[in-house]
Amino acid sequence: MGEPVLRLTVAELSAFLDAAFPTAARATLGEVEGLARGRLRMRLDPLPAMARPGGIVSGPTLMALADVAAYGVIAAHHGPEAMAVTNALSISFLRACRFEPIVADAHLMKLGRRLATVDVRIWQGAEDRLVAQATVGYALP
Repeated sequence: MGEPVLRLTVAELSAFLDAAFPTAARATLGEVEGLARGRLRMRLDPLPAMARPGGIVSGPTLMALADVAAYGVIAAHHGPEAMAVTNALSISFLRACRFEPIVADAHLMKLGRRLATVDVRIWQGAEDRLVAQATVGYALP
């Protein structure tokens, strides 16, 4: 079994995410930068409201980015159904996340009929400078 087939373009996926999340929240969840078979790249420019004590980006912000990146890569391959839900999210915070652009690379590890698993690597500056790594599971409709 090879890589899953893309069912959405970057523009279609972006429009789907814009419709799936409340407008006020959408700006805090990142933008789709790239899409390929089995992969998605999102970028988030952190806002002051995303700070935690110590002047770094908060863990919940990074968890949300990982979750939305996983949701996006699944939607791009499964199709635009808004009812997929997170059933597991495990994240490791590897270093402080500074207030500069944050990139999330989501890799679709498994896309089944009922469950999907995604590896999300969050980094700044260079891909080998990981800020966090998450494994996200989704239950599909």
